Amino acid sequence: MTAKEHTPARYLPATSPALSTADQEALTDLYVRGTPTNTLRAYERDLLYITAWKTARFGSALDWPESEPTALAFLLDHARDLSDAPEEGIARQTAEALIMQGLRKSLTCPAPSTLDRRIASWLAFHRMKNLTSPFGTPQVKQARAKARRAAARPPAPKSTHPITRDILEQLLATCTGSRRDCRDRALLMLGWASGGRRRSELTGLRRADVSCREFDKKGLIWISLLETKTTAKGETPRLVLKGRAAQALVFWIEVGEIEDGPLFRPISKADHVLKRRLSPDAIYQIVKHRLKLAGLPEDYASPHGLRSGFLTQAALDGAPIQAAMRLSLHRSLAQAQKYYDDVDIAENPATDLLG
Repeated sequence: MTAKEHTPARYLPATSPALSTADQEALTDLYVRGTPTNTLRAYERDLLYITAWKTARFGSALDWPESEPTALAFLLDHARDLSDAPEEGIARQTAEALIMQGLRKSLTCPAPSTLDRRIASWLAFHRMKNLTSPFGTPQVKQARAKARRAAARPPAPKSTHPITRDILEQLLATCTGSRRDCRDRALLMLGWASGGRRRSELTGLRRADVSCREFDKKGLIWISLLETKTTAKGETPRLVLKGRAAQALVFWIEVGEIEDGPLFRPISKADHVLKRRLSPDAIYQIVKHRLKLAGLPEDYASPHGLRSGFLTQAALDGAPIQAAMRLSLHRSLAQAQKYYDDVDIAENPATDLLG
């Protein structure tokens, strides 16, 4: 499915009388091509949620521009735990309606990051329509800041545990001989050894992104990531894969007969390789399945554990953080440093002063 198919026309640039039909179509296409696919999907989900909330809360459709009272009501409805709110209250009734529609999980206060993202999307919709957003008014801005502070909570790790090398070896030991095993071995090893790849990066890889020209002589494979969370189109990073990880990937390409198209694909129950690419959720299911086969709890780690595990292992092995970041592609030193800090503090001699 293309980015254009994901994009509801309701939040694309508003039609302007000053533009010809061709120019209007070109402007719309520019917005689609200039916005990451994952952002377009988030816009779609947020627009659906916001529209359903306004309908349940006020019995009306969204206004463009939206009113300040509506923006304040949205903040108030999402900045508190509604479990103790009166059952006849409009805020609770609205939340229950959204839960019934599968758009909200519970009456508890949503995470501040979720509220921030939905507001950011709402702001973006106004900008695309060349309209002033109510979230920029002094009262709403102040209420938003207070809501963020009131709902602040310690950041939850994206993976319960990092998949360090010893855990990865346990997962790889469950990959024996089928095509599915070959695919999972290559996916896990590439995802870990190339710097801890995100799910979208793994599922987005294509055969053309993998160069095996130096494999026979040097045992090296070069991987091009066309677009990542921290890099843009035209800034394609090249990552190297070597040793067992490179061998596993080459073996998968041969066994799966991957000549072009997606690199990692679904496999049928009859062990046939399909043509379409894996979905990001499939990566989660693969990690969960391998954890179970390895005798570990299914919720021991998530796919992000490959990323956190790579950096944690780099710290344990004494690899310079700058070297690890060249593969992980972390843009923020402070973000990558967290994994090193967790290891360093346990090894800090000052922790043994009492004996």
